[in-house]
Amino acid sequence: MSTAVPPSNAPSRPATATADDLLPEVVRVDREPAAPKGATAVTGVTGATVVTGATVAESGPPRRRTAFRPDIEGLRGIAVLSVLAFHAAVPGLTGGYVGVDIFFVISGYLITGLLLARPLGLWDFAARRARRILPAAATVLVATAAAGGALLDPLRGTDLARDLIAVAGQYANWRFVGQQTDYLAADRDPSPLQHFWSLGVENQFYLLWGILLLGLARHLHGRLRTLAITLATVTIGALSLLLCLRWTHTSAPLAYFSTGSRLWEFAAGACAALAGGALGPRTERSPVPWVRWALRLLGWLGLAAVLAPIARYDRDTPFPGAAALLPVLGTAAVLLAGHGPLRAVDAGRLLATRPLRAAGRLSYTWYLWHWPVLTIAQARYGALPWPVLVALTAASALPAWLTLRLVEQPLRYGSSPAPRRGLAVGASALAIPLIAALTLGGGTVRALGDAPAGPTAAPAGAADGPGLLAPGTRVLALTPPLARARQDFPPGKGCEIPLNADSSPRCLFGTEHSPDRIVLLGDSHAGQWISAALAMADQRHWALEVLVKPGCPLATLTVRNTVLGRTFDECDRWRENTLTRLATGPKPRLVLMAGLNRYGSQEERTEGWTRTLDRLTALGTPLAYLGDTPMPGKDIPTCLAASDGRSDACSFPRDTAFEPDPMLDGGLAARYGVRPLDLGPLLCPGTGPSCPAVLEGVVLYRDTGHITDTLARVLAPRLDQGVLGASGGF
Repeated sequence: MSTAVPPSNAPSRPATATADDLLPEVVRVDREPAAPKGATAVTGVTGATVVTGATVAESGPPRRRTAFRPDIEGLRGIAVLSVLAFHAAVPGLTGGYVGVDIFFVISGYLITGLLLARPLGLWDFAARRARRILPAAATVLVATAAAGGALLDPLRGTDLARDLIAVAGQYANWRFVGQQTDYLAADRDPSPLQHFWSLGVENQFYLLWGILLLGLARHLHGRLRTLAITLATVTIGALSLLLCLRWTHTSAPLAYFSTGSRLWEFAAGACAALAGGALGPRTERSPVPWVRWALRLLGWLGLAAVLAPIARYDRDTPFPGAAALLPVLGTAAVLLAGHGPLRAVDAGRLLATRPLRAAGRLSYTWYLWHWPVLTIAQARYGALPWPVLVALTAASALPAWLTLRLVEQPLRYGSSPAPRRGLAVGASALAIPLIAALTLGGGTVRALGDAPAGPTAAPAGAADGPGLLAPGTRVLALTPPLARARQDFPPGKGCEIPLNADSSPRCLFGTEHSPDRIVLLGDSHAGQWISAALAMADQRHWALEVLVKPGCPLATLTVRNTVLGRTFDECDRWRENTLTRLATGPKPRLVLMAGLNRYGSQEERTEGWTRTLDRLTALGTPLAYLGDTPMPGKDIPTCLAASDGRSDACSFPRDTAFEPDPMLDGGLAARYGVRPLDLGPLLCPGTGPSCPAVLEGVVLYRDTGHITDTLARVLAPRLDQGVLGASGGF
C-alpha cells in the first residue's frame, strides 16, 4: 500500500460509535411506571421481574420492568466525550477512540436484555430500531449533503455522494474497509460520513442478534433457552475475538471497520447481561457483605480499565486486537457491578453525576453531528489547531440538541407503536438520504464535466530537451480531465500485491513469451511507471515483468507499517523472495528499479541500497534506476477541482518535494554501474521555491504523491532514450 510518508498508512480512526440503544428507551426498557418508592427493581434477563421492597403482579407472558440505570447513561457520557476529545486532538486523550468499544459493549448488554425481557416479534423489533436510529441519522445525512455541496470541491462532493449511498444502505463500514485497504485510495482525506461505519456495524449486529435471540426465544423456554443463548453468545464472541486478533496483525482496516472483528465486543456486553440476570436477585437477597463489596471493587476496577486506555493509547497502538480487551472487559465489569446496590462510594455513583448523564443523553445525536462539522471545516480551511476543533465540537452540540428534541424524540415517542408505522418511518429515513446523494452526485458531475469512458489519450512526449511535450504538441484542456484524474491508474493493479503477501504473482505484459524481458522492480512508485516501461518493451517485442509491493522499499532495510501496527515483516520476506527469484530464474535483459525515496534516514537508505545492489549486480544483468518523482504532499486533483482547474493554483514547496537520494546524490549508481535517470528537474523545472502540479496542460499527479498514468505515457520516449539509449540497449 503506497503512502506519502512510509510506512504510515493506518486507517483514519473516526472512533465514534452510534450505539442506537444508548438512550432512555433501552436503559428503561419499556415506558412503564417505576417501581413503588423505596423499591429497587433489578434488571434480569430470564423473563422474571425482581423487585425488592414491593410486590409486582404480572399477567400473561413474563416481562421485565427494568430500573433506570443512571450509571449506564454516565458511561455513555464518558464514551462520547472521549471520542469527541480524540477527534478534537485534545492533548493527553490520544486513546479516546476506545469510546467506540465502550458503546459496542453497552449496546450488546442493553439489546440482549431487551430481547430477553419482552416477547417481541422480529418486525416489532425492527420497527423499534428504525424509529430509534434512522430519523436522526437521516437529518444529519441530508444536512451533510447540503453542506458538502456548498462547501466542498466537486471531487470531494462526488466521494460524499457515494458515501451517502453506502450509509443509507447500511454497509458504510465495508466501503471504508475497501478504501482503507486500497493503496489507490489510502491518501484521501477522511469522509465527513466515515463515523457512520459504526452504525453499519451496529445494524448488522442487530440483524444477527435479533434473528438469533428471538429465534431461540421462540423455540426454547426456561433454563434451556438461557443455556442455548449463553453458548451461542460465548461461541460467537470467541470466534470474533480470534478474527479480531488475526486481522489486527494482518489488516488493521479490516479489523477496525468490519463486523466480524467487532462482534465479540457486543458479545461481552451480552455476557454481562446474562450474568447480571443470574446475579441480580441473589445480590439483593444475599446477607453476605463480601458479595456486595466484591461488586463495588469490580465496578472500580472496571472504571479504571475504561479510563486508562483513553490516556495511555494512541494512534500507534495496534487496535482493536488485544489492546481492546482492556476497555471492553472494563465496560462489561462496570455494567455487571451495576446489578448491586448503588452507594456513595460505588463507581456507579460517580458515573451517575449530572454532567456525565447530560452528555450521555445527547451522545447519539452529538456523535452524528460533530464529525461532519470537523471534517468539512478542515476540508474548507485546512488543518485547524485543537482549541478551534474543541470549539467546533462544542458548537455541534446545538444542532445535536435540536435534532434530539425536534426529530428523534417526536418520531420515537409521538408516533404509533405499530410495527408498520415504525417501518414506514425507517423506509422514509433511508429514501431521503438516497435522494440527497443522487442530487449531490448529479451536481458534482455537472461541475466536473463528463469523464471519458476509456483511458485518456496521452499527448506526444518529448524524448529529450527541457520541454515535457514533443515540439508542436499542445494540450488545450487539462489532461487527464479532473473527473477521472484520481482513477488514472497504471494497468495491472493486481501486480501491486497487498500488505500481507510476501511474493509476487506472475505478472507479465507485452510479448509474454519473448526470451527477453524488462523487470520493473520496487514499490508503488515503481508501479506508477508500468505504462512507460511497457512502451519500451513493446517497441522491442520484449516482455515486461512487474515485481512491486506497495509500501516496501527495495533497499534492504526494515520498516514499520502503521496499518499493521508493527514491523513490516512481509516486506522483508517479499524482498528476499524476489531477489532469490531473479537469481534463480531466466536472466532478464534489464532490471529497472524505482521507489519512494523516504524510507528511514539517509544513512539507512544508503546502507540498505548497498546491500540490495550487492545482490542485484551479482546477476550480471544491466541495471537502471529512476529517481523518485516530486512529492506534492496534498491531493492534487482535489486541489485543482477546488480552484476551478487553474493550473497555477496547486503548486507545492520545492524544499519538501525532494529528499537526498543515495543512488543519485550519494554516488551509489556510479559505484555499481547503474544507469540513472532523474526526471525531477523536468517535473519541477527552474530554481524557484515551488513545483507545479500541472505542466503544459498535463495533470502530473493523481493523489498526494503518485504520477498520473497519462504522465507516465507522456514520459515513455524519455525513459526509452534515457535508459536504453539511442542504440536501443546496453
